[in-house]
Amino acid sequence: MLAELPSDALQFWPLLTGLVGGLALFLFGLEQMSESLKMIAGDGLKKVLATLTTNRFTGAVAGAIVTAVVQSSSVTTVLVVGFISAGLMTLTQSIGVIMGANIGTTITAQLIAFKVTHYSLLLVSVGFFMLFGSRRETVRHYGHLIMGLGLIFFGMQLMSEGTEPLRSYPPFVQMMHQMDRPFWGILVAALFTALVQSSSATTGLVITLAGQGFISLDAGIALIFGANIGTCITAGLASIGKPREAVRAALVHVVFNLAGVAIWFAFIPQLSAVVEWVSPRSPELSGLARVAAETPRQIANAHTMFNVANTILLIWFTTPLVWLVTRLVPEKPASIDEPDTPKYLDPILLQTPALAMDVVRLELGHLGAAALDMMRGALHTIIHGSRQQVSSLHELDNHVDALHGAIVTYLGRLSQENLSDHQSQQLHECLSVANYLESIGDMIESNLVDAGRDRIANRLVISKETEAVLEALNTEVIRATECAIESIVSGDVELARNVLEAKSTINALADKAEVHLSGRLAADAPNRLAMYRLESEIMEYLKRMYYFAKRIAKLTANGRGLDPEVPAHEVAENLDELRV
Repeated sequence: MLAELPSDALQFWPLLTGLVGGLALFLFGLEQMSESLKMIAGDGLKKVLATLTTNRFTGAVAGAIVTAVVQSSSVTTVLVVGFISAGLMTLTQSIGVIMGANIGTTITAQLIAFKVTHYSLLLVSVGFFMLFGSRRETVRHYGHLIMGLGLIFFGMQLMSEGTEPLRSYPPFVQMMHQMDRPFWGILVAALFTALVQSSSATTGLVITLAGQGFISLDAGIALIFGANIGTCITAGLASIGKPREAVRAALVHVVFNLAGVAIWFAFIPQLSAVVEWVSPRSPELSGLARVAAETPRQIANAHTMFNVANTILLIWFTTPLVWLVTRLVPEKPASIDEPDTPKYLDPILLQTPALAMDVVRLELGHLGAAALDMMRGALHTIIHGSRQQVSSLHELDNHVDALHGAIVTYLGRLSQENLSDHQSQQLHECLSVANYLESIGDMIESNLVDAGRDRIANRLVISKETEAVLEALNTEVIRATECAIESIVSGDVELARNVLEAKSTINALADKAEVHLSGRLAADAPNRLAMYRLESEIMEYLKRMYYFAKRIAKLTANGRGLDPEVPAHEVAENLDELRV
């Protein structure tokens, strides 16, 4: 008896390391494959979400495509929560995407059901040499993808080899038999999925156990049902602290998955029969060998049929679903928007840089609106405002500084992600735009405000003729700045060129103002020299603001990096804010 204990202990550790290590490699490979797919299809991902969310049916297609790329329905739902909280998507649009996400995640199950584990290390080798042996960015991304795929299969192989001794371990065999009771199978899989935050990991483990002959098809279906419930946890956690619409989107995911399981719970035997009928068979085998050969593919097919059928059935009930989640999560009393609070920067979107870059551009529009708010009132306040009004103009820069800081911080976090060369260029340009807009705010806060305070302290009065000349220049500078910001948000090259072409007009107005101010030096007025200095400073600061607007416009006019793909109506709403 005592002599057997070390032997039992030695058998336990290979089993544990094989199972846990294999699962770790599986998850790591899945993450690597997901990251590379997002890099390869990043811009395409934006176009899919921008063009296929116009109604619930195309939204379902978009959800399936995006999830097939990111390899996780949880990630897609989390992205949807981010879109809604950033104002890029409505709840109604999100429902189709969430339903389609459950279809997209079945691609993973179909992929891992193929018995290609013997080629796993070959895939790892090929991917490795592509990743480290090529300088071309595209080749390296595909190498990352192939290597990740190889790690997925290698992880499954380790899990399979690690669990093989359990075939002769009665307690484990008896526990697996309990999985034939659907309630226990659903509960165990839901808890495991919530723990590892990946339904794909649960699916991979289920298919691995099925390949060892540990579980029947009915038990595998119950476990897949549980994985669908457990995957809701990730989106639920992501919605905490988000706007009500985002919380409702997460709740839609929960209700949809629970409803699907509830509908099929009593029909597991029937679903099993249909799956056995449509799946390939191995009549040359018998007993446990046949179960091990046929069940993995059957479970993958059951997963696909279950989610496709649920989407086809429940997509017609989007209106009642919206009504239900709206009743469960009612609106909060209307609150006043804080001008210092970013409107679009959601950390959730950082995991998909192509999409994060779009919300950065929209937030640049928000920052631009704050800077324009300062510009529109600056000249009148400097010329006519009281000491209190001048101080209020100074305080407005706090909003600009707060939004600038939020954008720079967000871009800093985004820079730590796996960015392509094109995305790195975009990030650099967005950072430059943010700095130019902050410079406009700082110039008003420091230079123009100081000029206004000098006017008040020295009791200077600017003539109406001089004011008219400066106002004409100010109007053109504001118009150019508006166009420059709009060109960044919308990607309109023509608007950017208009800003650059305004140089001759603004220079002509500046020359006219300079001639007028020089002529005023001879006027019979008190403090004429002090007035000339004040008026000249204001003119120079206005010209300097145009310089920053011109630098912003050049980024779009050169067509180097900023290429928006957000829905047109979202861009229009953002541009309306600039024109207020």
